[in-house]
Amino acid sequence: MSEPDVVRLRPLRARLVCWISAAAVLIVFTAVATSLHGSTGEGRATFQRGDQLAMVGLGVLAALGILLFTRPRVEADDRGVRVRNIIGAYDLPWDVVKAVRFGRGSPWASLELYDDESVQLLAVQAADKERAVAGVRELRRLHERHAAPATGGSHPGRPAC
Repeated sequence: MSEPDVVRLRPLRARLVCWISAAAVLIVFTAVATSLHGSTGEGRATFQRGDQLAMVGLGVLAALGILLFTRPRVEADDRGVRVRNIIGAYDLPWDVVKAVRFGRGSPWASLELYDDESVQLLAVQAADKERAVAGVRELRRLHERHAAPATGGSHPGRPAC
């Protein structure tokens, strides 16, 4: 028995930029924290160990915020497509997906749904160029194979208008 077709997509360039940026932010905040010592200049307050730890903590929080942008992914198989964006996730069967779109000049791909809505695929970004195009082709191939055929211009389970 052959393994089912599974398409897994994640942005490449955005993840790389985010990991580098998160590391840089953490290094900068740590460097600033180590330089905090002595008085504030007016002589009324002095920097304590807690101030340094708080600065490192802020750096960790900022780095984690940046790493949220590495969250997007798309996984598609015979059952449907699962989309996880920065905020929110969708689990869609193929019969609700009308088309897989990736227009020229668009920053990322999207799924056009039969109810006139669309779901953005932040995991398939134009910045990834050929890798993104190949991913969209794979999604379209799965969609064509598993989407219910529209009869008479209507969606299955919906009356024709």
